[in-house]
This record gives sequence, C-alpha cells and structure tokens, in this order.
Amino acid sequence: MAKNLPGSKTETADEKHSDTRRGLLKTGLGAALIGAPFIRNAQAAKTTTWKVQTSWDAGTTGYKLFEEWATSFKERSGGELAIKPFPARSVAADNSALFDAVRTGVLQAMNPFTIYWSGKIPASVFLTSYPAGPDQTSQWDTMFYGLNMLEMTREIFAKKGLFYVGPIHHDGNIIHSKKSVKTLKDLKGMKIRLPGGMVAQVFEKFGVSTTSLPSSDIYPALEKGTVDAADYVGPAINYDLGFAEVTDYIICAGPPGQTSLYQPVDVMDLTVNMRAWKRLSKQMQTFVEEQVKTYSVYHYVNVQKANIAAMAKFLSKGTQVQRLSAEEVVQFRKAAVPVWYEWAKKDKDAARIFKLQQDFMLNPYMGYITEEDVKGLKL
Repeated sequence: MAKNLPGSKTETADEKHSDTRRGLLKTGLGAALIGAPFIRNAQAAKTTTWKVQTSWDAGTTGYKLFEEWATSFKERSGGELAIKPFPARSVAADNSALFDAVRTGVLQAMNPFTIYWSGKIPASVFLTSYPAGPDQTSQWDTMFYGLNMLEMTREIFAKKGLFYVGPIHHDGNIIHSKKSVKTLKDLKGMKIRLPGGMVAQVFEKFGVSTTSLPSSDIYPALEKGTVDAADYVGPAINYDLGFAEVTDYIICAGPPGQTSLYQPVDVMDLTVNMRAWKRLSKQMQTFVEEQVKTYSVYHYVNVQKANIAAMAKFLSKGTQVQRLSAEEVVQFRKAAVPVWYEWAKKDKDAARIFKLQQDFMLNPYMGYITEEDVKGLKL
C-alpha cells in the first residue's frame, strides 16, 4: 500500500509528529533541546506568556541564540508556556530599570549578566567569576549544582521577590584597547570601561580610571577616545558590536589556556518574578529548570564556536592579542585576593556564598589558593 503523503487527508497523526520531530532534529536547537518534551497538564486551559528581556543587544550572536530558544519554548512546553523575547533596553532602558521591571511584573523574567546586581545584591559578585577566581565553567556548575550554591542563591533572590532559576554560561570577558598593554604597569593612567564592583576595584589598584557604560555606548566611547579600552564579553559578540574597527589590541587575557584573568566565566542567568513563577504548575517549574540547564550548555558551546570564527576576523583586521606573563598573573592575583574578602564582608549573604567558594578553592584537589595566600584575611 502506498505511504500517506505529508499534508494529505490520509496522513496519520503519528506520521505528522514524526515529520515534525525529524525537522527539529535537523536544527541545532532541536537536537539540543528536544530530548525531553513536556507532556502538557490536561488541566492547562491556555498558554501562559512571559515577556523576557535579555542583556544581549539585538542582532548579536548572543541575542540570536536567546531568541531561538525563547521562541521555540511554546512548542517544547506543549503549549503551556510561551516566552516572548526582548533585546537589551527594549522594554527596560537600563540595568536598574530591568531589575525593577521584573520585580514589579512589567516583565515576567530576565536573562541578565548576574554581575549587574552587585549594587543591589552584593553576593552577586560571587555568583559569576571574579578576578583570579575559579576559571572553568565546570567548576561553577559544581558549586551551583553539587555544593548547594543554587539553593543559597534562590534564598537570596527570594528576598527581592525574585526566583533565580539557574546559571547560563556564555563566555569569558576580554578587553579591547587602543593602547598596547604588555605588563600591569602599562595599565596606569588608562581609562577603561569595566562592569564595576570587584572587577573595577582590582583594576583601580593598578592605576586604572574605571567607568561603567551600557554595551550600546562602548563603540562610540572607543571611537571618540572617551575611554582607552573597554571590557565586554567574548570575540563573537564584540566583533558584532564593531570593536575591531576602533581598537588594535585585545589585552589582559590570562596565561595560555585561560581566556580571561579577571572574569573568565561571566555567568548569565534566568531570573523570574516570584509571583509569575508560583503561577506555574510544579511540573512546568521543573521543566523550566531542566530547560535552563540544557540551554546553558547549548548557549555556551555555540558562543565558543562563534568566538573561534570571530578571532580569525579580528586577526585579519590586524588586532594583536597580548597575554600577561606568569609573573604578572601572580601579581594580579595578590592584588585581587584581599578584594574578595572586602566584598564578602558587605553582608551575610555575600559571606555565606564566598565561604563555600573559599573552601572549594582551598581544597588541595582544586589548589586555587593556599592558607598562605589568605593569611590574615578572614570573613
């Protein structure tokens, strides 16, 4: 008997489902995320829609990945939850407004760089990598999912009326400079755009004048010479933003094998308005948590793939990559470690998170720091 044709009146429901699944599996996102489809609650009468603003600028590699994940969420959730994505500054004009928009329910969720909340939640400086701290994504996943840091984080965010779903990996940060920086002494007198918080404080120890700028203002500031250099994320997004046109160097990369010395694992996250979170069924809450874990891997590896291609473009434009020597790295670490403890003392939540990380780094298996490195420094 002839096989039923797709779209024909005799095509069976199973055949339609099979064709749809095959089509999704041909795409990167389908292959990464379709493994655990959600079986919709029979009592769910209509689709819940979340408006979610990310910190990625429209048109960048990061936003394209986020948009793809968000717009496919309704199908993966069996129609129970849809996510409407918005790029940076499209609903909330700046970081402070974004935080408040999610708290008040103007937006149901956000996908920010977690470090942005250092002024509102001091512990957030320890929820993403910091100068000379743990520098591998696997180490952050171990702390979040293996050492109870996720539960601690959720308790902290709940005080602000927010639910922290989970970390989303993307990149290590790099600095694009108009000037050559071969040693830490070369930083003296430079004005550099940095994210603030602990990162800015460490660079200020080397004579840097720091400023905080939204991503959209970095290119014009570099072009006009308002700043000498600017930190942002990795090569792919930074190339999308045009940094190759206005800088000649990528600086403050770590030693060979380490992409960044000052912020090697710049964690993003998905954070949800607590009321919106509680309106979801328990099954859907679990599904969202699982999807964020899966998306973190998908997002990370695809950004890294794009970074490799983007570095070739930077080099073709004449950009030079400058790495610090092993001796310079030791000097940078000595400047950074006391700052860890300053931030850990800002409140009890920051101290609690950092205590977990301190013990992790002191463990001889990790070997990040020794008792001698932190002698005289206490929480």
